[in-house]
Amino acid sequence: MTTTITRVDALDVRFPTSTGRHGSDAMHTDPDYSAAYVVLRTDRADGIEGHGLTFTLGRGNELCVAGIEALGALVEGFTLYEIRADMAGFWRRLTSDSQLRWTGPEKGVIHMATGAVVNAVWDLWAKVEGKPLWKLLADMSPEEMVGCVDFRYIDDVLTPGEALALLRERAPGRAEREAEMRRDGYPAYTTSAGWLGYPDDEIRRLCRESIAAGWSNFKIKVGADLTDDVRRAALVRREIGPGRRLMMDANQRWGVNEAIAWMRELARFDPWWIEEPTSPDDILGHAAIAKALAPIGVATGEQCQNRVVFKQLMQAGGMQFCQVDACRLGGVNEVLAVLLMAARFGIPVCPHAGGVGLCEYVQHLAIFDYIAVSASLENRIVEYVDHLHEHFVDPAVVREGRYQAPTEPGYSITMKPESLRAFAFPAGAAWQEHAI
Repeated sequence: MTTTITRVDALDVRFPTSTGRHGSDAMHTDPDYSAAYVVLRTDRADGIEGHGLTFTLGRGNELCVAGIEALGALVEGFTLYEIRADMAGFWRRLTSDSQLRWTGPEKGVIHMATGAVVNAVWDLWAKVEGKPLWKLLADMSPEEMVGCVDFRYIDDVLTPGEALALLRERAPGRAEREAEMRRDGYPAYTTSAGWLGYPDDEIRRLCRESIAAGWSNFKIKVGADLTDDVRRAALVRREIGPGRRLMMDANQRWGVNEAIAWMRELARFDPWWIEEPTSPDDILGHAAIAKALAPIGVATGEQCQNRVVFKQLMQAGGMQFCQVDACRLGGVNEVLAVLLMAARFGIPVCPHAGGVGLCEYVQHLAIFDYIAVSASLENRIVEYVDHLHEHFVDPAVVREGRYQAPTEPGYSITMKPESLRAFAFPAGAAWQEHAI
């Protein structure tokens, strides 16, 4: 059966999470978790479609929707066979269009829209093959994996030949690691107790509930007020005890010197990492912070624009934990490039997942990374936020602080039709009720 992409639909879907301060941090005080959502319609008699999204915080979501619509013309009419025969070429065609490229290049709104479209193609491919995305990737040969990556701009640190050698070296034991993921799942950490807008009683309750549910890794938001951060960090450390990991996230609030001074005050609470301590584009600033704060690690990546920024952060020693985001980058193809570079530099990948659909996405990437690329779980954990999973057909499942390997075909990103209707912005029923 042929699979031709006949139409690309873009939807503006938003959830009013700001009413409960869910997702609040030092830079984003009133987020409405949102998705610029794409559906690839096909000519298949069985009705299989490709779904994808990119994540925003509300205002501006319509810009990503417009970006998806602009990219649609570069995808419509192509068959899945044509696309997957040259995945790297397909990705370069989307990111190198002679006119659209000027709106990037490979960064900002158009690149996030690219990620939504590319991820929808991978979702379609996995559904057609009847496999969850992580399994589709893990079943590829090293040659096929390398064939999905555009090495332009990164071959000074990793050539296709070097990537191929790395993947071949990690190939032994893939079956055992896959069995381990199916049996045990992938280790995770929770941010659900650490939002900046939560009152103390809520933080205590969530910490205790999380410990009872088997969590041993916790992250809190910091950066708005040092006195308040000291108080909240002390509260959380008392609740979780000395034997559990505590991470901190400033969401780009500080300058370089401010980050160093602030974290020296918070070091008494034994943080494992400080996340996004300064501008995501300040590579040398991240390196200076990492050097000054060691052994506290620097974690960053959720707002890195592209594989080039990741490359330079790794070269400069500016990240000790690579927090790749599934849709900030240009979809699975570019994520593969970052996973391979992280393996080349020996940097653990701990994907970012604080947003609608991101947990559903990144569980696949982390599981695949362990099976085929890193072959290690040392210092590797994936973020989990317990919000909005009920809107997905195949939601992420976490037990005892570990992501369970998805079993349904696709990228786990298909949203329920009733949710797409109810939370369509601005005409959906949820927003009509919210406006009253």
